[in-house]
Amino acid sequence: MQLRECSLCREAEKHPEDIEVFFLKDINPRKPNRWLALPRVHGPGGHHLRDLTPKQRTALWTAAIRKAQELWGDEWGLAYNADTARTQCHAHIHIGKLLKGLAPGKTMIVDGPADIPPLDGIWVHPHGKKLMVHYGERITETALLR
Repeated sequence: MQLRECSLCREAEKHPEDIEVFFLKDINPRKPNRWLALPRVHGPGGHHLRDLTPKQRTALWTAAIRKAQELWGDEWGLAYNADTARTQCHAHIHIGKLLKGLAPGKTMIVDGPADIPPLDGIWVHPHGKKLMVHYGERITETALLR
């Protein structure tokens, strides 16, 4: 593990294996309002949401939504950058306050966390009792307050 460059993988190793999801405050000083939700599980190479089982993905999205609601009420947003924009290999979801007035391209409405597709470059926010999923973008965390 000492040779790994991914600080998020090192953080995952600090948590017991029976923990499915853990949270970290973003240490980037330009993102003082951000948190990260991370799956404990990881393996060699890049870690992608699509590599998680449906159960693991649902647990990750559910925990991230719960943390987002705790922090921002109904004004939360979650973002997962595309592989080409990620700087850490360990999969992670950005948690923050959703910026107002954004309306980019492709969207879909889903019933809940289990229905969020395992796509790269997506961001999610509440839409009534459902979730709005924006997809097909490279960098998605810009939808969130820094």
